[in-house]
Amino acid sequence: MKLFSAKKNSGSPAVQTCTAADRGGIIPFLYRTRNPAEYRLYRELRERVPVIDAAIMKIIRLIGDFDFVCEDEGSYRALRDFSDTVRVGGVGVGLSQFVDCYFDELLTCGMAVGEIVPAVDGRSVAALYNAPADSVELKAGDSPLDVRILAKGVGVPHEVEHPELICISLLNPEPGTLSGNSILKGLPFISDILMKIFDSVGQNFERAGNVRFAVTYNPPAGASQLNSKQRVEEIASQWSRAMRDKSRVCDFISVGDVSIRAIGADNQILDCDIPVRHILEQIVAKLSIPPFLLGFSWSTTERMSAQQADILTSEIDYYRSLLTPVILKIARTYLRLCGLDPAVEIEWSNISLQDETELASARLDNARAAQIEAALTEVKS
Repeated sequence: MKLFSAKKNSGSPAVQTCTAADRGGIIPFLYRTRNPAEYRLYRELRERVPVIDAAIMKIIRLIGDFDFVCEDEGSYRALRDFSDTVRVGGVGVGLSQFVDCYFDELLTCGMAVGEIVPAVDGRSVAALYNAPADSVELKAGDSPLDVRILAKGVGVPHEVEHPELICISLLNPEPGTLSGNSILKGLPFISDILMKIFDSVGQNFERAGNVRFAVTYNPPAGASQLNSKQRVEEIASQWSRAMRDKSRVCDFISVGDVSIRAIGADNQILDCDIPVRHILEQIVAKLSIPPFLLGFSWSTTERMSAQQADILTSEIDYYRSLLTPVILKIARTYLRLCGLDPAVEIEWSNISLQDETELASARLDNARAAQIEAALTEVKS
């Protein structure tokens, strides 16, 4: 007796926790993608708030360099030459530039797309191309493990002919979706408050710097309305002339009861240091960047700075784990097209000189401990 009836093989393993739609398909909302307007919002956010752009650029710089580890020496030399000379986009050169642009898009949009462009004869890789995150659309096939890549162009999106040449990474994807989450998620609301404060401060300083005056004329008792009107027009004309003449200081002389005061001189400009700092703390916490790397001289201790550096190191290690499969796919594709051994691994450089110092100190301590243990063993024997 068969406990499980045979089912039609769809080419992908069956997923039991996925809610199946009619006729073996996937319900439309199971795999949702981000709205392209959301990508534009995140890019505009980097332009409007410089500290966000500076933090992302520092994360990209801190990701460090990498090298290839190959058993075959010929494969290693070919990969090194390919990494230094491969064309990237229209004017870029080098695999590192492709990775930096790819990582930049991944942090900003939560999704990065790259393409391996083979040579015409199919025996090498001609170029690498960084595509915008909103240039492709991901859809589920007959199984939630079967992903279709559709290129957006003129008209209806069409499925790409060679999906094996497309590199796609998602940052912190939600279960049951094909869309990543930008590192800037949650910051538009905070940044909107920050921009309102900056706009208000700019307007207040514009008013305070470019002083407006209120000129009041009190006509004497018994003066006719016609004479008072002419006197007011004359005072206004002379005052405007004195304010327009920027080449020299002009004195304003009038007859009668005339009072002049600066508009807004009695008002007090609100202190924005505390709310701005609170908002910047939220932004820094979201981006996982130590404040001192962004030039913020907030109160901190040496131990706290070391802990923040350790947290940043763990963040960078996580980002490297997202980029490593992409680099390996490019390297192995290149080696296969060239007819070389595709066995290759990626070795990342140490994140900072401080890591080198700590590693050297750890090796020294281990060497001293081994020396002491060897001396004790010798004494006992």
